[in-house]
Amino acid sequence: MPACRANVIIVEDDMGLNRAVARLLNIAGFRSHSFDSAEGLLASDSATGADCFVFDIHLPGITGVELHDKLDAAGIHRPVIFITAHDDLHTRHAARAGASYLTKPFTGQALIQAIDAALLPGGTSPGS
Repeated sequence: MPACRANVIIVEDDMGLNRAVARLLNIAGFRSHSFDSAEGLLASDSATGADCFVFDIHLPGITGVELHDKLDAAGIHRPVIFITAHDDLHTRHAARAGASYLTKPFTGQALIQAIDAALLPGGTSPGS
């Protein structure tokens, strides 16, 4: 069995997309762990073991951007790929330049490439 490429945490409230992303990552050789809310991730100890995060920006309750800020404040500094169905200037600004940013629907290849680029030393991939 091939080695795991990286441990990726997914936080997406659309359970169909959540499961699809987890399956895609597992097939691509990543280990993934999924949550349907920011609060769910924060209540676990999973964030410390992550190599990369995939966060929906518009989560109910704590948003993906707020979640990233909370983890950063807690000293958990990992690359993040933000995903959203609401692509506008305000959303792009909230996600900050330098973080990966994908709009839904995105291809599996685009997500894998964004994760691979984010995991490079000092790497982040440009938004698309």
